[in-house]
Amino acid sequence: MSAFPNLPESVAHAVISDPGEAKPNGATKLKENGVTGGEDTAVPNALAQNAEPQIRGSSQNGSWKLHDVAVENHRPMKVIVIGAGYSGIYCGIRIPEKIKNCELSIYEKNAGFGGAWYENRYPGCACDVPSHSYQYSFDPNPAWSSLYAPSHEIRTYLDRVARKYSVDRFTKFRHEIVSCVYDEDEGKWHVRVKDHTTGLEFEDVSDVLISARGNLNNISWPNIEGLRDFKGEIMHSAQWNESYDFTNKRIGIIGSGSSAIQIIPNLQRVPGAQLTCFIRSRTWISPPFAESLFKDLGLSDFNIPPSRIQQFLDDPSNYHAFRMLVEEDGNNIHGVTIKGTPIQLEGQKLFEQGMRERLAPKPEIYDKLIPSFSPGCRRLTPGPGFLEALCQDNVLFAADDIARIEPEGVRTADEKLHEIDVLVCATGFHVSAPPPFPVAGSGGKTIREHWSKRASTYLSLATDAFPNHFIMLGPNAAIGSGSLTMMIESVGDYIVKCVRKLQKENLKSISIKPERVEDFVEYADQYFEKTVFKDECRSWYKTAIEEVDEKGNKVLRKVVTGLWPGSTLHCIEALRSPRWEDYDYEYLPEQDDEDARNGVLATVGGSKKSRVNAMGWLGNGWSQNQLEQRHMAWYLEPRFLDPVRPSAPRPEENPEFAARAFSH
Repeated sequence: MSAFPNLPESVAHAVISDPGEAKPNGATKLKENGVTGGEDTAVPNALAQNAEPQIRGSSQNGSWKLHDVAVENHRPMKVIVIGAGYSGIYCGIRIPEKIKNCELSIYEKNAGFGGAWYENRYPGCACDVPSHSYQYSFDPNPAWSSLYAPSHEIRTYLDRVARKYSVDRFTKFRHEIVSCVYDEDEGKWHVRVKDHTTGLEFEDVSDVLISARGNLNNISWPNIEGLRDFKGEIMHSAQWNESYDFTNKRIGIIGSGSSAIQIIPNLQRVPGAQLTCFIRSRTWISPPFAESLFKDLGLSDFNIPPSRIQQFLDDPSNYHAFRMLVEEDGNNIHGVTIKGTPIQLEGQKLFEQGMRERLAPKPEIYDKLIPSFSPGCRRLTPGPGFLEALCQDNVLFAADDIARIEPEGVRTADEKLHEIDVLVCATGFHVSAPPPFPVAGSGGKTIREHWSKRASTYLSLATDAFPNHFIMLGPNAAIGSGSLTMMIESVGDYIVKCVRKLQKENLKSISIKPERVEDFVEYADQYFEKTVFKDECRSWYKTAIEEVDEKGNKVLRKVVTGLWPGSTLHCIEALRSPRWEDYDYEYLPEQDDEDARNGVLATVGGSKKSRVNAMGWLGNGWSQNQLEQRHMAWYLEPRFLDPVRPSAPRPEENPEFAARAFSH
């Protein structure tokens, strides 16, 4: 029962001032869902009719007054996102959707959306996992032309999604980050940005900094003597010269990772081309992912016929069923990554058989290429056409180490000079590494210094001593099996919850506890011990760290810093409900607090003199809906009621919780 009886409508509406009248003291304004420059919505303060307004709580003279805001507490926030690839676009959708009164800026160094997919334009560049799993969960693309969509289709998809949800209103292209410095007194990030259109630098300031740069961003050139002495054309797979004509050229290609595996079969088919492939690392070439699924669906190759695409477009339920099959197939192979499981052992036999058959014309290559480590230790790629290309007469497989590069070509360890016209470096990126620009957290310590021994995070998304700073697709963020885009969405949703907590609870900063970072690192190291990723192989998944053994000798130990310690489904569940107890918090000082004006840190129950009421976020007893007179019984609307309606006669048989476990 309500403490008050229902009142006539005229009386009930009089409780809140008419927005057309002079507004009482304490009126606040909300910016429309973070859209900079949008009209403000005036929200009258109901308490102001009967009490002196206090926009924030006050503890002056030993008495504390209510924060005169509604319980939702949409205080102004500013978020800066670095990068406009998959992760940055997701932030540009979810932050304005879920956080009101939040100003958002996304800085992208390139001229368009896409991140790595904007930069990588080499011939054959394509998704090496099924495209139908490499998309946002909420915006599927029924028109992928192939199971492994080419990069230009992925760029187009990302640009379409970004503009569909108006991410472009927050995004500044050709703006490169110069430095990021956290000011502990302010609780804000000061970010220097260079506008490549004008050549000028400027500073932006935010409450929260999100690094959405991804892992495949910082180019790694090979560290080979004489690289810049070569007189011919040099290009990296991520800095491709699209105007260069490879016809009738002698082409040297360094690398055996996913880029090289896609480049080689495409350049092999160029008229008159002669390829020398410098492949020193043994590698597994897997059967194409979802190959058996494709065959079951009657698809003879990995190109999707127009008739099937039209069927997907005309019948969304048919496409959804297809997506479900692809997604479940990807999640079903997690056992391949665990050493000694039946699926892992049988999978290795299948890999060996497939490679032997595809290299039958040149069995000597099989002997040089087949690894001693388990499949998956290095990143697996299906590489359609790669092994077949190595068997062609215009391709030389060079397994000897490169001694140096000379003006005329590449000299290998056997002292043979391989004369070439163009050198392609498919040598990847610096991954699980600090950004190429300085990022300074608490005490001025940079993240490069912080990670000088190894990149260490909490759940891949935060590291200690860097308050209000979150990372997407950083260390321990890639997925060994399953959907990477679901990892991105899960991390993005987690970060949005953190930003909202900062806003709603009047927090100055949120910072992960160092011991929780240590715990996650220890957990990850223990998890990977039983996986194929710990086998001895050259892989960007791993980092060599220097340690001292029991005898006092310095030794190198390889640790996995590139992958999430578990499956995609494991990651989704782990990130669904933040453990707020794993963080340290600073509170904003109370308004009119003399110590706060003198720079004394606001704490809760701490030893500092200045103190705040940590329950001040409860506000003035009103909800924003009441003040705006909208959705006054939202909890009975079907869209909110239906998902929580218990199953009868047995509530425990609720299909929602059978599919997805309850989480607090």
